[in-house]
Amino acid sequence: MKKFFKSKIYKVLFVALIVYAFYIFYNQQIKLNNYDNEKQYYNDQIADLNAQKEELIVEKENVNSPEYIEDIAREKLDMYLPNEKVFVDMNK
Repeated sequence: MKKFFKSKIYKVLFVALIVYAFYIFYNQQIKLNNYDNEKQYYNDQIADLNAQKEELIVEKENVNSPEYIEDIAREKLDMYLPNEKVFVDMNK
């Protein structure tokens, strides 16, 4: 009878150990998936910021060019060259 109880206790402990191992594995897998998602999010942000950085570098190189200055004066400051005719669209 003692042998029967010992073998039954070992079987229960073994099943409990396997269930616990699967539980730990499942939780770790969820954490790994979350870390992969965060990694992808941050890599996307890095790519976006690198693209923005490249645009700013190009703008910095062009900021002193006469064409850039003229474009900014026309678009943002509504300035025009002397003796230049300006037509305004009344439908806008």
